[in-house]
Amino acid sequence: MRSNLSLDSVCISPRTCVLAWFASAMLLALLFASGGLLASPAGSGQSAFWRISKGGVDAGYVLGTIHSEDPRVLDFPAAFIAQLTSCQVFAMELVPDVATIGRINEFMQYPDAETLERTLGRERFERVMQALAAYKVPLDWKVKMKVWAVMMTLSVPVPETGFFMDFSLSLRAAGSGMRVSGLETLEQQLSFLENMPVAYQLALLDQALSDYQRVDELNDEMVDVYLTGDLARLQRLSEEQFSELDPEIRDYFLRGGILERNQHMVEKLLTLLQEGRVFVAVGALHLPGPDGLLALLRQHGYDVEPMPMPFSPVAGPGTNQAEALGEPATG
Repeated sequence: MRSNLSLDSVCISPRTCVLAWFASAMLLALLFASGGLLASPAGSGQSAFWRISKGGVDAGYVLGTIHSEDPRVLDFPAAFIAQLTSCQVFAMELVPDVATIGRINEFMQYPDAETLERTLGRERFERVMQALAAYKVPLDWKVKMKVWAVMMTLSVPVPETGFFMDFSLSLRAAGSGMRVSGLETLEQQLSFLENMPVAYQLALLDQALSDYQRVDELNDEMVDVYLTGDLARLQRLSEEQFSELDPEIRDYFLRGGILERNQHMVEKLLTLLQEGRVFVAVGALHLPGPDGLLALLRQHGYDVEPMPMPFSPVAGPGTNQAEALGEPATG
């Protein structure tokens, strides 16, 4: 069945496009806020790209993604596209259709008469407005944002095109006739943010305000590490960036932002795998660890083997990229 996901189904007006990119940035930023707390079991740090099989029969692929518009993570070679389109289903965290984007916008804003300034106080509110100025979001929308939404937004670079890695892959999948399916509901993804104690939100916001002018630099560093496919190194970098967080806040993010969501995602993924070959694209830091998606798949009888990263910076001089993509990584 062909998916109805398309660029037109997501961005129906300039304002909607801006808010869609804005919401997407906020959602995916949480990976870097919590991923460094995970411990990788042997082998799980070898790659962010994995082949799934069961009983010797191919079941699809898992690609750990990164929230970025960097051209290096959007330059997919033909051999990788063939692997993508060999599957019947493309599974991502959330499908970014119009209905979902509208509901995300509702989650991110205070209802009724509540405002961001009333929650923050005048001085902190003015700092937030200055920091958000570059994001080109309408003022009437910014003043109603919830604290966690501001904090998550300032944790990622200002969107320029909206063609983030996950979104770009989903459009390619839909264009090839693959069914695009979400692995979790919006409530499952956002409940831990909605229920976060206000004190935690304010502490995280203050850190975001201190660091937001370096967010481009930090993102570039993340992409550089991501392109190597070394999840363990990506985790260490994430941990360094968030080492100053209170341990209670980090534990809260770990439980709600990663571990509980992993359980929801694998439950849906197991159902999809019963229906055919699945290409899974989720944030890279959902993969490793004893409670990561790779370990959970193994627990349910699936084999996962690392593949070379499907990006040219990984291939060494003289490497045939098509051949490399067809063979499991060694080591």
